[in-house]
Amino acid sequence: MSLLPHHDGSALYVPEQEPALGDTVDVFVRVPAGADVRQVHVRTTGDGEPRFTEAAVDRTDGGEVWWRVPVEARNPVSNYRFMLTGSRGYRWLNAAGVVPHDVPDNGDFKLVTHAPPPAWARDAVIYQIFPDRFARSAAADGRHLPDWAIPCDWDTPVIGRGPETPRQFYGGDLDGVTERLDHLDRLGVNTVYLTPIFPARSNHRYDAASFDTVDPLLGGDAALARLADAVRARGWRLLGDITSNHTGDAHEWFTRAASDVSAPERGLYYFDEATGCDLEPSYESWNGVRSLPKLNWGSAELRRRFATADDSLLRRWLRPPYGLDGWRVDVANMTGRRGADAYTHEVAALLREVVADTRADGLLMAEHGHDHTGDLDRGGWHGTMNYVGFTDPVWSWLRHGDDPVPNFLGTPGGVRRRDADAVLATMDTYRSLISWRSYTHSWQLLGSHDSARIRTVVGDAARQEVAAGLLATMPGTPVIFAGDELGLTGANGESSRTPMPWHRPESWDASTFAAYRALIALRRAEPALRHGGLRWLHADADTLVFLREAPTGAVLVLARRAAGYPVRLTGLRPAENLHGGAPALRPDADGTITLPADGPTFQAWRLT
Repeated sequence: MSLLPHHDGSALYVPEQEPALGDTVDVFVRVPAGADVRQVHVRTTGDGEPRFTEAAVDRTDGGEVWWRVPVEARNPVSNYRFMLTGSRGYRWLNAAGVVPHDVPDNGDFKLVTHAPPPAWARDAVIYQIFPDRFARSAAADGRHLPDWAIPCDWDTPVIGRGPETPRQFYGGDLDGVTERLDHLDRLGVNTVYLTPIFPARSNHRYDAASFDTVDPLLGGDAALARLADAVRARGWRLLGDITSNHTGDAHEWFTRAASDVSAPERGLYYFDEATGCDLEPSYESWNGVRSLPKLNWGSAELRRRFATADDSLLRRWLRPPYGLDGWRVDVANMTGRRGADAYTHEVAALLREVVADTRADGLLMAEHGHDHTGDLDRGGWHGTMNYVGFTDPVWSWLRHGDDPVPNFLGTPGGVRRRDADAVLATMDTYRSLISWRSYTHSWQLLGSHDSARIRTVVGDAARQEVAAGLLATMPGTPVIFAGDELGLTGANGESSRTPMPWHRPESWDASTFAAYRALIALRRAEPALRHGGLRWLHADADTLVFLREAPTGAVLVLARRAAGYPVRLTGLRPAENLHGGAPALRPDADGTITLPADGPTFQAWRLT
């Protein structure tokens, strides 16, 4: 794999990372010594018409030839790919790699001229908190519980499935989060993401009853302001979670709409107006769950209340004293989609415009559990939760044991075992259909409040370290679900919402915490891991090897799920070990370096 020509959208290959519309930028192709490439052209499709421009040799470095060619950012998203001509004809190099056959344009590389995501996002390491299960402050004991709640002690087992699941109430609150920020500091994260904090009739709060206040059970507006101040004092960021696809059926908008057909709120939802007035109203809801009525983004009034008004919910919580740094948008994939209605891209662009108008460095991230490639690079979502292009393939490679584990996609049969070549093919397939910008600003995660926990999927600490190593070293923003760093378990989304065992430190897996801490420190210390490109060097059933390369340096990564044969690579400089404790790498007389064959293992080296 190392002898293949390479290009990606990182700064090593596209030095101008934020082109403006109409700019012409140089792009580079790296051709290793020995590759059959005599001539290089770039193919662009400005304004929909293919054009070819011949590349020139820019330099030769260590036997590798770097070709340079100008590309115009003619359109907001400008496609390009390379035609590599050799002794046996031509091949294409597109975002999926080198292919010997003609390919459609959707796999091309992309220059994007939409306003870029906030600069801080590329350096973020995010910690996801499900507030009810993270930590209780002393004030939680004095709060009156609502009628829907089933009060639980902190050690009460979580019910993973059934009618009581959303009603179990443990009483975690926002002051509890503030009191535990030292734990996050020790871990090394720098961004806190809270699942919903608005009043609701469930412990998950995705059925919002209002967007105007923080749930009093979490400490109210003042508790959010205290948490925001504490987070900012550490130089960190704080993200919220908003449902743009639906509200709860107790939301004031919906109760007015359901009780009065002439109410202005009626148009915010999808009602079947043919239903007789003596019957319970019929309305569209998320997946048929009647407690989650679906919002109608064809409504100008909804757009005003949700986003564009000066006092809209989207704006209010981004402003002082709360100052959220952005939003994760729940069910973004369904937002604005219903039958013939197709407002999703409109809504995404609108929300992004409002967020940027309210605070220029605000982040807007989409939840998307399956193929997100058609919803990015449209001036809307900055990125997505990359379940399909990272979580599921990593799970399938490191899957352990025979007990069934459901994957986030709901695929019958759950998580299936796959070898590394299939994992790599899956990752590359999804990566190649979006811009490098969208890929590197998407969230990579090993699990969340909606999935099984990584420890349950992989079975032991050694394989979890391999998974965490990939999380820390691959492109994209790493997201850690609270408790994964302690080795907590859970077989599905609900049972993974485990209370943090603060009072039982003996139950923590100290080795797993140490591994996460070291890997986060590694990512934050090495610019190539945050801003570098991605070049795959080797894959066999049990092994993945890749390089993260930036103008400032390069990091070599080895991930093994089991012991195997030594991997031998040529053309690499000596390297010092950064993680995993393996010896430094030194080329032998033939210029070959040999990687360790033990496993499971995760190793990283800095090329010197």
